[in-house]
Amino acid sequence: MSSRISLMVASLALAFAASTAVAAPQAAAGSAPAKNSQQQRMTDCNKQATGKTGDERKAFMSSCLKGESPAAPAAKQTQQEKMKACNADPQAKSLKGDARKQFMSTCLKGDAAPAAH
Repeated sequence: MSSRISLMVASLALAFAASTAVAAPQAAAGSAPAKNSQQQRMTDCNKQATGKTGDERKAFMSSCLKGESPAAPAAKQTQQEKMKACNADPQAKSLKGDARKQFMSTCLKGDAAPAAH
C-alpha cells in the first residue's frame, strides 16, 4: 500500500514538473499578458482624453468606451462660438434694442438656431 502512495505522489510530482516546464517558456516569451479588447479600448481612450477634466472627460470616456466616434462630443459649441454664430445671423443684424436682446437670448440658449440666409 505504501508503494502505491509513493507511486501516486511521484506521478503527481512528475505531472506538476512537466506542466511547469511547459508553462515557463510561454511566460518568458510574453512578459505581459495580452490585453483584451476592453482593456485596450480603456488604454486608448485614456490617451485620447489627455487634457480633458471633469464632466468633459466623463462624457468623452463614456462615448469612447462605447465605441462612438470622438468627434461626437466635440460638436457642442462653446459660449463664444454660439455668440459668434448668433451675431452672424442676418436676422440679428436687422434687429435693434429689446428685439435684438430677445433674439440673442433665445439664440444663445439654443432655442432658435441661427438661420443661414
